[in-house]
Amino acid sequence: MDHRQFVSSLALSDRLRLTERSNWRGLRHLAGHWALIGICGTGVALGVPGWPFLTLPLGVALVFLFTLQHETTHLTPFRWEWLNQWVGAICGVILLLPPTWFRLFHLAHHRHTQDPHHDPELATPKPETPSAHAWHLTGIPVWHGQIRTLLRNAAGRNTDAFVPPRRRAAIQHEAQAMLALYAALAGASLWTGSAMLLWLWVIPLLLGQPFLRLYLLAEHGRCPQVADMLSNSRTTLTNRAVRFIAWNMPFHAEHHAWPTVPFHRLPVLHDLARPYLTQTTRGYATFHRDYLRDLRGDDKEDGAPIRIRT
Repeated sequence: MDHRQFVSSLALSDRLRLTERSNWRGLRHLAGHWALIGICGTGVALGVPGWPFLTLPLGVALVFLFTLQHETTHLTPFRWEWLNQWVGAICGVILLLPPTWFRLFHLAHHRHTQDPHHDPELATPKPETPSAHAWHLTGIPVWHGQIRTLLRNAAGRNTDAFVPPRRRAAIQHEAQAMLALYAALAGASLWTGSAMLLWLWVIPLLLGQPFLRLYLLAEHGRCPQVADMLSNSRTTLTNRAVRFIAWNMPFHAEHHAWPTVPFHRLPVLHDLARPYLTQTTRGYATFHRDYLRDLRGDDKEDGAPIRIRT
């Protein structure tokens, strides 16, 4: 059963229940995520004993706002459309990821998941050697790509196929506004002689990005390039803490099979879809261990290819 057949097989009452959005659930989860950022950030700002160690959890909490921004592109975390848009925009500013551009990028990814000719995520190849894997996990390539995209958009030189010509002016103005804000923040930091911008934002983002790379590579890495969303995307079975910080997106095959299901309903969708999932892994450590084993060619017999174990 592919993802279309799976969704069609569900009763109408189940479909209505699964796609019901909730401001209460979204705001409650958002409050928890921001509370984690606030606690760690306050500890850094006040210089509590051992405060430098708080920059790592602060960074992880900040970079995983990406999963919330990703969710807002589908307008599902909250019932109100304007709230989804504003929360997504705030996340995009924090992450140097232009929200309008990213929404178009991500929706194209959903339309063409694992299609090597049309999926924009595949424009940047997945790591194919252990050294490329290590370089990918540093986060440096993604920061380089995001800054380049931001500057290109601001200069009005966006040529991405997934961006309609009528949206390019809005994307240019958005990028220019973001750059103006960053310049103002940098100027204020220099004027006051404060390093808080570095310790509360820049350094934590750099420290946290490798953890986001570890998480994101499992979503489609080593999945087959087929149209079935229950096969071309991976669900990673992990603990509640990871599911919380990632807004339940470890249930990624379920999300791709039915992207209008909000984050808080994904565990229910997982229970329904579990018999039809073909790409699952128990934990991110297991995924990357097997990914590296695949890259090194370990356990190959007579030259036969191996697959990530599911």
